Amino acid sequence: MTTEPEDQPRLSKRLSELGLCSRREAEDWIVNGWVRVDGQIVDVLGTRVSRTARIDIDCRAREQQNELVTIILNKPIGYVSGQAEDGYEPATVLIRPENRWKGDDSGRSFDPKQLRGLAPAGRLDIDSTGLMVYTQDGRIAKQLIGGNDVEKEYLVRVQGVLSEDGLRTLRHGLMLDGVKLKPAQVAWQNEDQLRFGLREGRKRQIRRMCESAGLKVTGLKRIRTGRVLLGALPVGQWRFLRADEGF
Repeated sequence: MTTEPEDQPRLSKRLSELGLCSRREAEDWIVNGWVRVDGQIVDVLGTRVSRTARIDIDCRAREQQNELVTIILNKPIGYVSGQAEDGYEPATVLIRPENRWKGDDSGRSFDPKQLRGLAPAGRLDIDSTGLMVYTQDGRIAKQLIGGNDVEKEYLVRVQGVLSEDGLRTLRHGLMLDGVKLKPAQVAWQNEDQLRFGLREGRKRQIRRMCESAGLKVTGLKRIRTGRVLLGALPVGQWRFLRADEGF
């Protein structure tokens, strides 16, 4: 297997590294002739460039990028966050005009073409509810699922007894699948509910963490991703991410 020279990456990779767009967007921009390298249009996929090269983007690429949407959905229990599986519907079936939250103040209008390429940036288990992010924007997808340490916050209803030592273990001392977990923010929200803040998302992580501490999870709801809050968004409804919001 050949490796890509570190000082001469492909242009599409370099655009993604710089946070300008996703790799797929970069390829579209290149073939459309919207990328200049040191003043020259580069429209051939696979072209390698120096890391010191000056890269300029045509305003048409920016306009296309501004049309991409990101949607916040309050996923109900019983829907899968990605593709349909085991007879369960994907939560994206709820993203239709009649389910749009009346409190959406993004100023955007709904268009069916906004559903094309709309993909989950993260996941929630079928028996969990709360904030799901769906986006057409590769930059946001990379930010949320590319290991960039965005904290997600959950309210977790539990049954069982948790000692102070058990609480400290949840915060700092657990391993899953042979991997030591990152430190977690865990505190009591009320007498039967914990608040978790995680910077990773292993499969059914919170439920497994609680089980290892002798607790049974009876309800799990994500209320925040980065700086974006679920807020008053009702279950089963959605809204557009506002221009002034960011993760």
